Amino acid sequence: MEQQKRYGHFDDQHREYVITDPQTPWPWINYLGNEDFFSLISNTAGGYSFYKDAKFRRITRYRYNNVPMDNGGRYFYIKDGDTVWNPGWKPCKTPLDFYECRHGMSYTRITGKKNGIEASVLFFVPLKKWAEVQKLTLKNETSETKSLKLFSFEEWCLWNAATDMENFQRNFSTGEVEIEGSTIYHKTEYRERRNHYAFYHVNAPIQGFDTDRETFVGLYNEFADPQAVMEGKPRNSHAHGWSPIASHYIEVTLQPGESKDFVFLLGYIENEQDEKFEAPQVINKKKAHALIAELDTTEKVDKAFAELCALWDNLLNIYKVRTGNDKLDRMVNIWNQYQCMVTFNFSRSASFFESGVGRGMGFRDSNQDLVGFVHQIPPRARQRIIDIASTQFPDGGCYHQYQPLTKRGNNDIGGGFNDDPCWLIFGTVAYIKETGDFSILDEMVPFDNQPGTEVTLFEHLKISMNHVINNLGPHLLPLIGRADWNDCLNLNCFSWDPNESFQTTENVSEGTKAESLMIAGLFVVTGKDYVALCKKLGKTDEAARMQKAVDAMIAAVKKDGWDGEWYLRAYDFYGRKIGSNENDEAKIFIESQGWCTMAEIGAEDGMVAKSLDSCKKYLECEHGMVLNNPAFSKYIYEYGEISSYPEGYKENAGIFCHNNPWVIIGECLAGRGNDAWSHYAKILPSYVEEKYQTLHKVEPYVNCQMVAGKDAFKPGEGKNSWLTGTAAWMWYTVSEFILGIKPDYDGICIDPCLPETATDYTVNRKFREADYEITIHPNGQQKGVKSIVLDGKPVDGTVIPYAPGKHVVEVTM
Repeated sequence: MEQQKRYGHFDDQHREYVITDPQTPWPWINYLGNEDFFSLISNTAGGYSFYKDAKFRRITRYRYNNVPMDNGGRYFYIKDGDTVWNPGWKPCKTPLDFYECRHGMSYTRITGKKNGIEASVLFFVPLKKWAEVQKLTLKNETSETKSLKLFSFEEWCLWNAATDMENFQRNFSTGEVEIEGSTIYHKTEYRERRNHYAFYHVNAPIQGFDTDRETFVGLYNEFADPQAVMEGKPRNSHAHGWSPIASHYIEVTLQPGESKDFVFLLGYIENEQDEKFEAPQVINKKKAHALIAELDTTEKVDKAFAELCALWDNLLNIYKVRTGNDKLDRMVNIWNQYQCMVTFNFSRSASFFESGVGRGMGFRDSNQDLVGFVHQIPPRARQRIIDIASTQFPDGGCYHQYQPLTKRGNNDIGGGFNDDPCWLIFGTVAYIKETGDFSILDEMVPFDNQPGTEVTLFEHLKISMNHVINNLGPHLLPLIGRADWNDCLNLNCFSWDPNESFQTTENVSEGTKAESLMIAGLFVVTGKDYVALCKKLGKTDEAARMQKAVDAMIAAVKKDGWDGEWYLRAYDFYGRKIGSNENDEAKIFIESQGWCTMAEIGAEDGMVAKSLDSCKKYLECEHGMVLNNPAFSKYIYEYGEISSYPEGYKENAGIFCHNNPWVIIGECLAGRGNDAWSHYAKILPSYVEEKYQTLHKVEPYVNCQMVAGKDAFKPGEGKNSWLTGTAAWMWYTVSEFILGIKPDYDGICIDPCLPETATDYTVNRKFREADYEITIHPNGQQKGVKSIVLDGKPVDGTVIPYAPGKHVVEVTM
C-alpha cells in the first residue's frame, strides 16, 4: 500500500478539522448556514452560495467536473509588489509561507502568509440572515510599511443553476448590475418575473471595481491570472449581458505590526412586487441597506459569530459521551451530529458530488435523516414530517423527491419506489419518541399538496402500511416497483437504451413478479413500530389488523425469503431468485441481511445468526462490508443499473456505508457486541482518518456514501461525501444501539451492546425537559442490563421513566 500522507488533524477543543496542506486529495469542504441561506466552501475557498434551493436560487456560479478541480469561489487576490497570492492558495497557487484551513461548526477560517503578510478570512452565515460574511484580516508581520493591492472576486450565477449552464443564447444578453458606493448589486432578470437580487459589499471605501468577467479576467486568461489583478489596475467595468461578476479594488497600507479588518458581505434580498424599484430601472435597496447596516463593523460581525458558536454549543450539549476513546468521542459528540444537521438541510441535493440541479429532497432520505437531528431541533423535524407527508398520494405511494423551494413533488422523478411509504412511519415514530408530541398525528395533511384533500397524519401512516399490503407479489412479499432503497436494482426496467434513465423508465410494470426482501424486512420493523404506536393510542383493532399483516410477512420471508445461510435479496420479473447461492454472481446482498436481522425474522430458528455470520464471511473486508458478493462482471438486462458499474464501485459490490449500520444494528439486537463494534469502526471517519487520508481521498471528518470495495481497482477510496443517509444511521446506531440510550414514549430505554473491551462511560442526555447523566459499567459484558439505579433508587426493567429535572443514573451490565 502506498505511503499515507497526512493533510490535517482534528482539534477537538475547538470542534474543528485543521487542514495544513491545501493540495488535499479531493477538495475538502464545509457547509455554512443553518436555515434559508447556505454556502458550500472548500479548503481553498471554492464553492458557491444559494437561497433555500440550490437549483432555482443559485447566487454564485460553480463549475463541476472542471480542470483544474474546484475552480470558482470566493477569492481574495493580494498583490504585494510583483507577487500575487491568495490566502487559500487557489486560484493563483502561489507557494505560501504558511497555510491553514479550519473547518468548524458552520464556519470556515482560512489563513495564508506570504512575505510577512498574514491574510485570514472567516466565512460564516449569521443566524437568521440571508448573507455570507467574509471577514478578512490583513496583518503586517514585518518591520517595514507594506502597500498592498486587494481585489475581491465573486462570480454571479444567473439564478437557475441548470439554465445557467446551457441557455447561453439568452444568458449572454441578460446580465445586469448596479454599483452604489462599495456595494455591487446583481439584478439579472429582476426587471421581469424575479422579485430577488443579490449584492456583494465591503465596509470600506473602494478605489475601483469590476463587474464584467471578461474585462476583469481577460478572455483567454484564467482565474489564476486575472488581467486586472496582474496589472494592478481595476477596469471599473459594467456588465451589460455577458458574464457578471463582483470585484472590489482596495489599496491597503499597513504599518509594521498593524492589522486591518475588512467585512465583505454576500447578500440576498427579496422585495414585494409593488416595491421592486425606487426609481425607473433602479432597484429598491432599502432591505439591502438594512442588512448591510447589521453587519458593517468588526464588532457586529464578532457578535454574530459568537451567536452562531453559542447555537452549536447548545445543539451539541443535548447528547454528549465520555468514553476515554478520543476517536469515538469526537465523532459522537461533534462530527457525526454536525453531518446529520447538514443532511437535514440538504438531503442529497448539493455537495461536490451532487450538483444541486438534479435532485431535490428525498422522501425516504429525509425520513431517515430525521433520526439524526430530531434530538437537536424537534420543531423543524415536525415541519419536515408534514412537508414529506404532503407529497404522498391517496393510495399511500408518494413522490420520490420534492423541491425545497416549493415543497412540491418532482414530476420528473415521479413515484413508484415501493419502500418509500414505510419510511414515513420510521421518521414519525422517531419524532414522537423524542418529543412525546402525539399531537402531530392529528395534523391535517394534504395529498400531493392539493388543498381540500387533507386527512390526519395518522391516516397517512395507515395508508403507508396499506400500500405495502396492497402491493404483494406471488410469494406474498412486497412488489419492488421501480426500485426499493437500492435505486439501482431496477427489476422492471429492461433497458438497452443508454439515453434512458434506469430509475424512471419502467418499461414493464404489468404482470411483474419482482419482489423485495429488503422491503419485507423494512415492513416488519416499521410494522412493529406502527402496532406499538396504535396500542399506545388505544387503537386496538388497528393494532390487531397490522399485527396480522406483520405476522404474515414474517411467515412469507421464512417460507420463500431464506436461502439456507442468508436471506434472499429479491425475486426478479420472472419470479427467479436474486441474491441466492443458485446465482452465478451476487449470491448475497447486504440490504436484506440488514433489515431481516433488524426485524429479527427467524431469530429463534438461527436464521439471524447465520445471516450475520454470512455477512462476515462474504461481505466484510478491511474497509467495511460490500453491498453484494461476488461482484457483477457483466450487464444483466433484467437487473438494471446495479450491474452497469465496474466491480467494486457504487452498488456493484462497493461499500455502501449507508447500509453497513443495518447489519451493525442486527448484530446489536443479537447481542454480538464484538462484531457490531468491528463493523462500526471500519467506517468510522476518525478511524479511517488515522489510516487512510491519501487512499480515502474525501473528507476525513465525515462519512461518505460509497467506499470502493474489495473488487475495485483501488479498495478504500471514498466518493460521494457529506450528503448520505450514512450520517443519520451511524448516529442512530452508536447512540441508541451501541451506547444504548434509546428515547421511548415514556422515558429512555437503556440497552447497550458493547465490545468486551469497553470500559465505563458516561452519557449526558437532555430529553424533553429532563437532563440525565447516565454512567454505564460494562463489566466485560457485550449485552444485557443487570441493574439500573435512578437518583439512588433501583428501577425495574430497562426504561428510565421520564420526569423533568436533573437525574443521575447508574447502569450495571
